[in-house]
Amino acid sequence: MKKSLALIAALAALALPLSAQAHRAWLAPTSTSLSGAEAWVGFDAGMSNGVFIPDHAAMNLSGLTITAPDGSTVQAENMGRARYRSTFDLHLTQQGTYRVANVMGGVIVSYKQGGEQKRWRGTEAEMAANIPADATDVVATRNNSRIETFVTLGATSTGALAPTNEGIELIPVTHPNALAAGEAATFKFIRDGQPVANQEVTIARGGTRYRDNPEEMTVTTGADGSFTVTWPEAGMYWINTSVRTAAQGGQMAANAQYNGALEVLP
Repeated sequence: MKKSLALIAALAALALPLSAQAHRAWLAPTSTSLSGAEAWVGFDAGMSNGVFIPDHAAMNLSGLTITAPDGSTVQAENMGRARYRSTFDLHLTQQGTYRVANVMGGVIVSYKQGGEQKRWRGTEAEMAANIPADATDVVATRNNSRIETFVTLGATSTGALAPTNEGIELIPVTHPNALAAGEAATFKFIRDGQPVANQEVTIARGGTRYRDNPEEMTVTTGADGSFTVTWPEAGMYWINTSVRTAAQGGQMAANAQYNGALEVLP
């Protein structure tokens, strides 16, 4: 208990390290709208410099969760990991919309012990037991990352889209599998169940390898976390926002990030 209190006190006194995001995370399906009694969809997942271009690192899919239209959890099939991208398949057997998300969370702690810089990563519950009592210069940050996309077999549904109220989540006002070029779509961002207000959102269309213009857009959420985008062209779009909160009082610093892939049809 003594060590836990000492650690919490140290965390409260330290500020959040505001390191910038180095690469873009994405989880891209081969198709988002399918028909028939059943269907298969393939997925690529990676970290890259461009949008949906596997040029940096494959994604760790240990946090992969696939929610079926009826709210049940289904398993990915044929998972693999190459140098620059991870892959898997999803067998769609229910009519409606699936939510496919890779959710990562935990605490990262950096500290010094005997003059040596060290780092620990784990869950918040494990933290106090794993940081030495003689640690100094302790900096801890709670992290939460959601990388997701949506696919629909037959008619769209909303059963899989209910928020978990953990980290940043995209709340559809317009259904994510009912997007068309030239039309406006509205979504909301929430963080731990609360609106993400006045937050910049980056929206970028894939295919940058074959054009000079990156075609990135930036919009800002309103007080209720909502934002609207009018899709200029058909394609697969990457949506990103991140929120960083400095340590305050007894609360440690926190980073939360959302990366989504949405397909806009002609």
